[in-house]
Amino acid sequence: MKKILIIGATSGIGRSLAEQYVSENSLVGITGRREAVLQEMNAAHPNQIVNRVCDLTDTQHRISILDALVQEMGGMDLLIICAGTGELNPELDFQLEEPTLQTNVLGFTHVADWGFRYFEKQGSGHLVNISSVGGTRGSGIAPAYNASKAYQINYMEGLRQKAAKSSHPIFTTDIRPGFVDTAMAKGEGLFWVAPVDKAARQIRKAIARKKRVAYISKRWKYVAGIFRIIPAPIYCRM
Repeated sequence: MKKILIIGATSGIGRSLAEQYVSENSLVGITGRREAVLQEMNAAHPNQIVNRVCDLTDTQHRISILDALVQEMGGMDLLIICAGTGELNPELDFQLEEPTLQTNVLGFTHVADWGFRYFEKQGSGHLVNISSVGGTRGSGIAPAYNASKAYQINYMEGLRQKAAKSSHPIFTTDIRPGFVDTAMAKGEGLFWVAPVDKAARQIRKAIARKKRVAYISKRWKYVAGIFRIIPAPIYCRM
């Protein structure tokens, strides 16, 4: 039975992934901040789901909680970091920016490092992060979110290089969604909004194929490519 740990599994993409992996007869460890939701998911699949309440901003306890969860699972083959946050913040209110940085930068880094070291010690494993197409360029209305996702994209590339030089079969996958129909999809005029289940299915396929980078849905690869080549003076006026 494959052992999968999903960080941030109480809603959206993380919850859908957990449900789909359960349907494949995997053992799934799930974390999140909402204990009631975790217990509900565990009660629905008591033999396939184990859970722990874990907040990525909890610097003192997040890793010890994950250690305990992996020990209860009896190991870990696949780690999916799906927890993330971000707000529209055109007024640059730091009280809105700080939780984004605490979760998407510091929390992400701590968990990614922990997972990579675990797989090195184990001699194998697959580390997956859900970043965003938003990490391609900066955003005047959500500067911390886009910047934090750019950080994750760059960090995952660094871990990919590190894995390539390792003597162990360690894989990394950077999932870059566009708009998905979750609470994270904020703002007006959203387009190409993918249903959560469809996004999760595509993510699961990309993970199974051990893709280095995957855009969800696939058409966002072309949007990201266009974003990259727009000259800065033009982009800043958009």
